[in-house]
Amino acid sequence: MSSLPDIFSAVAQGLGITLQVLILSIICASIIAFVAGLSRVNTNPLVSGFTGFFVEIFRGTSLIVQLFWFSYALPGLFNIHLGSDVWVAVLAISLNYGAYMSEIVRGSIQAVAAGQTEASIALNLSKFQRMRHIILPQALRMMLPEYGNYLIQILKATSLVSLIGLTDLLYYGNIYRSTHLSESPLVYVLLLVMYFIIALPLIFFTRKMEIVSKKGVAS
Repeated sequence: MSSLPDIFSAVAQGLGITLQVLILSIICASIIAFVAGLSRVNTNPLVSGFTGFFVEIFRGTSLIVQLFWFSYALPGLFNIHLGSDVWVAVLAISLNYGAYMSEIVRGSIQAVAAGQTEASIALNLSKFQRMRHIILPQALRMMLPEYGNYLIQILKATSLVSLIGLTDLLYYGNIYRSTHLSESPLVYVLLLVMYFIIALPLIFFTRKMEIVSKKGVAS
């Protein structure tokens, strides 16, 4: 146990990259989820059809393959470079989890009782006003618990970014383990603890959102 401070000091070098990818991915995935979710319920078949194609492509393929594709295949095939490895990782994780989360947005909007829409039409509200004042506030409450769960899933996904060369927590953990094989169990126990500590705020947020979602939802 005397080497624990040394292991922590080595592994902690990757904390900044892990947090950076996590925060940026949560922001980008949330934006993608709302844009795609709202597009999926759009009455224009071209918009909803194209969005459905995007959702199925990114839900139906592996995140690891998407990371490699954006990092190696896209520059090699089309000479398209997406910038730093951090942004490549953020784009792959955001598109993948944004596609999953868009289904939460779509499902929550469609779960709002039809009577709410009919009542707002009777009040002569426009389509935009109906979505903004009547449907979306109720849908937001319903989607909150699942949304929180996906934030934790995004944290887990950040452990894959070392596969494209990013120096995150797992990267430094593996580097340390490769030169101190006898301490491998301790390295991975410490990594588990560190990921759990990072996940704690997201876990509390999810539980809080579950409580909020049970208040005042129209049935």
